Amino acid sequence: MAGYRKLGRTSSQRKALLRGQVTALINNGKIVTTQARAKETAKIVEGIIALAVKERDNFETVTVTAKVPRKDENGKRVKEVVDGKKKTVYDEVQKEIKKDLPSRLNARRKILSVLYSVTDVPVQGAGRKKNTKKVDLVDKLFTEIAPKYADRNGGYTRIVKIGQRKGDGALEVLLELV
Repeated sequence: MAGYRKLGRTSSQRKALLRGQVTALINNGKIVTTQARAKETAKIVEGIIALAVKERDNFETVTVTAKVPRKDENGKRVKEVVDGKKKTVYDEVQKEIKKDLPSRLNARRKILSVLYSVTDVPVQGAGRKKNTKKVDLVDKLFTEIAPKYADRNGGYTRIVKIGQRKGDGALEVLLELV
């Protein structure tokens, strides 16, 4: 007996399907799918969230000095002429950044190996590449989802039965984060 459902697909197709569903669930909070797919997706999501909860506070805050280009009122870089060449003027700024400790970095990389990259397209600027933004799902896991489930020992997902699908009669469910 296998330790997982094959879902009627080859291994590469199955992995791609599950990665897509895990990414959609973490990005949106809930998805509608079949019961078999939901159970397999829930297994993966539970492990990812448990890893994020375990490593959520495993970082140190470091102050760094960064060179930032000076900008004018229009948002363009300020340039000055030095030795006959135009050069950008830089200001030094103190920034506090979170530096991951090795175990959190490892957890971040494990999670990244499962999730696909997501691009957020706003409704107003649909079809315009300029308005799109990359969504950092790993950061969302560590900053939003993990603190929400910090006092919970597992059971991060819920499966709610919706009914049978009209086309093939498969049982459809709503898989959501609790």
